[in-house]
Amino acid sequence: MSQPESAVADAQAGGRSGQEPLAKLAKRYGLRRAIARPRFPVYLRMLWQRRHFILTYATSRNVTKYSSSALGQLWQVLTPLLNAAIYFVMFGVILGGGKDVENYPAFLLTGMFIFTFTQRTVTAGAKSISGNLSMIRALHFPRASLPLAYTIQELQQLAISMGVLLVLVVATNEWPTWAWLMIPVVLLLQTLFNIGAGLVMARLGAQMRDLNQLLPFITRTWLYASGVFFVIQAKVVGSAGLPQWVADLMYLNPAASYIEWMREILIPSYNTSYGHHPPTMVLVSCVFWAVFALGFGFWYFWRSEERYGRG
Repeated sequence: MSQPESAVADAQAGGRSGQEPLAKLAKRYGLRRAIARPRFPVYLRMLWQRRHFILTYATSRNVTKYSSSALGQLWQVLTPLLNAAIYFVMFGVILGGGKDVENYPAFLLTGMFIFTFTQRTVTAGAKSISGNLSMIRALHFPRASLPLAYTIQELQQLAISMGVLLVLVVATNEWPTWAWLMIPVVLLLQTLFNIGAGLVMARLGAQMRDLNQLLPFITRTWLYASGVFFVIQAKVVGSAGLPQWVADLMYLNPAASYIEWMREILIPSYNTSYGHHPPTMVLVSCVFWAVFALGFGFWYFWRSEERYGRG
């Protein structure tokens, strides 16, 4: 008789006689629960071993996402462009928000594309567990694979969007400089932040059924607080007359930090024209949010590994 069969027989006998609890029997025979949460380093190693599955799953979702539409993958670029066009008309033309910015089209496009990357990742992360319950209940794999795949999917879409953004920025007479070499660094830090944020939202979305209904309002408020349409320093301190610490607090918002750094790279005149934040503050904020969100996000998600997919 094999070891598991012996354990089952002993468990049945113990259950009838009340001699030895099941937990002790499992320990004596070296058995463990199939869905038991592994130690954190082991969990990270399991994710690395499944990196090919994560990448393939993300790529396949990207290919099929717009397969039923006539324009297909063009919607990856058209969506942020249409949003930027609408906001340009509303904030730049009708409300006169562009008068404070020398190159408002490049300013607005950069803000929209960078913010959209984080917004879409957070929204997708919140649905990554609740939208894949059948897969989670049928297969045994580290559940963090799903929010990671969703983040990679959005990163693949961003690669196309960034190509379009760079062309549009050049079209507004902002020519490439050596500072453009820092673009991958900014996107890497933003991606690390997005991974952590996506993992946090995945756990919250699995536990709070109404979160997906609230997310549009949360992300819209985040959009308005991130300086996508206006220079934070000029509006908060200049026009509104609020204290400087309010503007500094808004710059420390992670979405605003990545937007500001990218604007400083793509629009050289932006650094000197508006008397805004010290660049060092934005750099520190970007690094801090990337490291903190990544570490906390993995830990926070891992803590509930055993509960994902349960009723």
